Amino acid sequence: MYRFKSILKQTLWGGEKIKLLKHIPDAPSQIGESWELSAVEGNVSTIEGGSEDGVLLTDLIDRDKERLMGRHNYERFGHRFPLLIKFIDAKQDLSIQVHPNDEIAHRQGLPCGKTEMWYLMPSEDDAVIRVGLKKKITPEEYKQMVANNTITDAIAHYNVKAGDCFFLPGGRIHSIGAGCMLVEIQQTSDCTYRIYDFNRRDKNGNLRELHTEKAAECINYEVLPDYRTKYEPRKNQLVLLVDSPVFTTSVLDMDAPVSLDWQAIDSFQILICLSGEGEVQEDDGEWQPMQAGQTYLFPATTAKVRLRGNMKVINTYVK
Repeated sequence: MYRFKSILKQTLWGGEKIKLLKHIPDAPSQIGESWELSAVEGNVSTIEGGSEDGVLLTDLIDRDKERLMGRHNYERFGHRFPLLIKFIDAKQDLSIQVHPNDEIAHRQGLPCGKTEMWYLMPSEDDAVIRVGLKKKITPEEYKQMVANNTITDAIAHYNVKAGDCFFLPGGRIHSIGAGCMLVEIQQTSDCTYRIYDFNRRDKNGNLRELHTEKAAECINYEVLPDYRTKYEPRKNQLVLLVDSPVFTTSVLDMDAPVSLDWQAIDSFQILICLSGEGEVQEDDGEWQPMQAGQTYLFPATTAKVRLRGNMKVINTYVK
């Protein structure tokens, strides 16, 4: 198993929660994102600790191939790691955005679209998420609503708390509101089309660029009654959140020892500790400490993992 150095991103909208989560008191202020596991060019994760300290994730894939990725995943993605894992702390509202799905991304010359999911961590009492259309609009009406500053009237709003989950396939409008702290699991893509930015200006007094035409092409104009993921919390067993071709994700809320059997799954596995602390053991290896803010990557050859302690953990992989 491997743990990677966090890639901290200062943003105008970032807060101080990531510093506390990851116990980095000397980190700069306004950390909006911590990239926990990334193969995005220019932001490739490096192993932290052990005999392979400093090794790039991309070099690890080059060396171990299907032993790390899984046979099917290696045939499908080659040397491109398919997931990007982030912690996000929004002290201010983020812009309203949309990402392309795979089909549109391929038409635009991109390797893949950007489907993602959010799992809320402890957030402010008034934290809000905007996800999906709440009323039917046409592409032309969408453009008009952006122009006259009424697009938020068409988007569903949710007051959120820790444990809330949202699945965001490519094409679904979304925005993280002020006060939200969450973990984001997404396809390895940095393609974002900005729909609306509340008419905010940058430090030079300029409005940020909107990608109205490209966004109009990407938006899924379907209206659903509820965009929140429904699941039944249970103690000391994996609870499925998302089962999609892009990733399969579960949550584990534990206060007793748990064993996970991965022998039948042909994929790398990722464990993200959201809260608490404990230990993790890969197959019959040594127990390693695990605490809130840490992310571990396990190769596809891992047959079994044991966990002990009092923790909430996210497990994700690509099947």
